[in-house]
Amino acid sequence: MRVDDFDFELPRDLIAARPAEPRDAARLLEVRGEALGDHVFRELPGLLRAGDLLVFNDTKVIPARLTGRRGEAKIEATLHKREAPGRWRAFARPAKRLKPGDRVVFGAGFEAEVAAKGEAGEVTLDFRLDDAAMSEALGRHGAMPLPPYIPRAAGPDVRDKADYQTVYAAREGAVAAPTAGLHFTQDLLEALDAAGIGSTFVTLTVGAGTFLPVKAERVADHIMHAEWGHVSDEAARKINETKAAGGRVVAVGTTGLRLLESAVGADGAVRPFDGDTNIFITPGFHFRVADLLITNFHLPRSTLFMLVAAFSGLARMKAAYAHAISSGYRFYSYGDACLLYPEAGGL
Repeated sequence: MRVDDFDFELPRDLIAARPAEPRDAARLLEVRGEALGDHVFRELPGLLRAGDLLVFNDTKVIPARLTGRRGEAKIEATLHKREAPGRWRAFARPAKRLKPGDRVVFGAGFEAEVAAKGEAGEVTLDFRLDDAAMSEALGRHGAMPLPPYIPRAAGPDVRDKADYQTVYAAREGAVAAPTAGLHFTQDLLEALDAAGIGSTFVTLTVGAGTFLPVKAERVADHIMHAEWGHVSDEAARKINETKAAGGRVVAVGTTGLRLLESAVGADGAVRPFDGDTNIFITPGFHFRVADLLITNFHLPRSTLFMLVAAFSGLARMKAAYAHAISSGYRFYSYGDACLLYPEAGGL
């Protein structure tokens, strides 16, 4: 398939600059077969059923965007993958000003050595700090790594520190939010529980590679960045028990879905998982875990739109997006959401 197959026109004014308030007031488009249903996100308990299991990605976004100097040169860096305590891969700008051995000062007592230089503006930065000290330094000097399509003339602000984080975020390490989860409030989580809808948590530390454009002409030529994921014994057990009892596994976000499909065995059972995954889901993929998917509206020509096309069908998703555009749904990280059924039909 060609990347052009996943293109569509999106009016710029439909890109959300701020989330809905409250979070669960966002709109929700249900895509079930050929039928499209317009809802509000807080209606989710009525769209699911008792015995279903929501799988949340509990990763916590770190303030990974840094501004520093190498001598007189200004350097911007977005951390995207932890390699070891205090050692991170980062996308730097302008990377051409950096070479191994250079030192970049990001603040008083907070600097890094360029340990290696890769392709496409990627460098490895060695801060020589343990995880606790690194977290503290990022809290003082870093900014939330908003995606480039959210306009902030002065950079991310105080509101973004709360807005760009799920209410259940627990495990630090992500440099992009699992944005489908941004719509959940504590009240909605309690309503889902009261309706007999279960929940469990997995972790995928979403990397900044999720923002990188697909530059290849053929889908098969695109290379995904690896991200670290963890599925606990308890989460695997809950997922397998839900499937065995006839309940549906509802992946909250493409990140959680990708991790689930990385952790499933040949027998269809989910196993505990701890490691990197670079799974690339495109049309033709056989889903073995997720029965439903909650996700936001994605960029044209992106790996995320390819994933939802794989899950619900390319023609169906193009029709759903056309409806969303004509109906004024808000797109991307701070935008509205979809509840997707698989292409094979309703469950």
